[in-house]
This record gives sequence, C-alpha cells and structure tokens, in this order.
Amino acid sequence: MSYSIQQASEQTGLSVHTLRYYEKIGLILDVARNAAGRRQYSDADLQWIRFLKQLKATGMPLVQMKTFAELRRGGHATHAARRGLLAAHRTAVEAQISALHDCLDLIDYKINKHLQGENADDNTTSNRNVAGE
Repeated sequence: MSYSIQQASEQTGLSVHTLRYYEKIGLILDVARNAAGRRQYSDADLQWIRFLKQLKATGMPLVQMKTFAELRRGGHATHAARRGLLAAHRTAVEAQISALHDCLDLIDYKINKHLQGENADDNTTSNRNVAGE
C-alpha cells in the first residue's frame, strides 16, 4: 500500500513539514514518487518513520538519528555499530528515567508533607521555612 504525504502525516503523527525536513536531512531516503512527482510512502517507510519518532521522543538528538540512518543504509555489516549506538542511547534513557524517579520521589514527599499539614489539628503557622512547603 502507498500513502500520500498527508496520509503519512496522519498515520505517523508527524507534520508534513517534519516529514519533508526528515527527507531533506537524510533521515528518510528513497521515498517513491508517483507519475505526478508526489511522494508515495510505503508501509516500510511508515514503520521507519515511527521508529524515528520514538527515538526523538526518547531524546535522541537528530545528529545521532542521522548517524543511525546512515548506518542502516550500510546493511548487515553495520549491525554491531547500530547496536552500539542504541545501547549507548538506552543507557542515557535509563539515566533520564532514574532522574525522573528521583523527581517523583521528591514530589511524593512534598505531597505527603502537605497532606500532613492539611490533616493537622494545629492550624497555626510555623516559623520554619522549608523550600517548597
């Protein structure tokens, strides 16, 4: 099946502008064209675009996405390099997740402190000044 750029946009959630930009910078290559010269995306193209979207959502910079795309074009011989790039990115994502868990822990702590304050029988104001409380 083939999809127009508008249909590809709807299917992937990326704007038409982003799809054109990704093609311009080499993230998407060899999109077929119809007799009128209009882009015709394949199911494989959409699968690749969704993967790019996921890489972007995890914070992978465009320059690394381009490196991965270039390696992908190199075929089987680049599997180890691609695996290495993804493994390094996975480590970075794990660090981000860990940092976010720390943030959630702090937010939960603050929520509980506020709940304790709301449930306290003593409605007097404390002289303590703890950041964020």
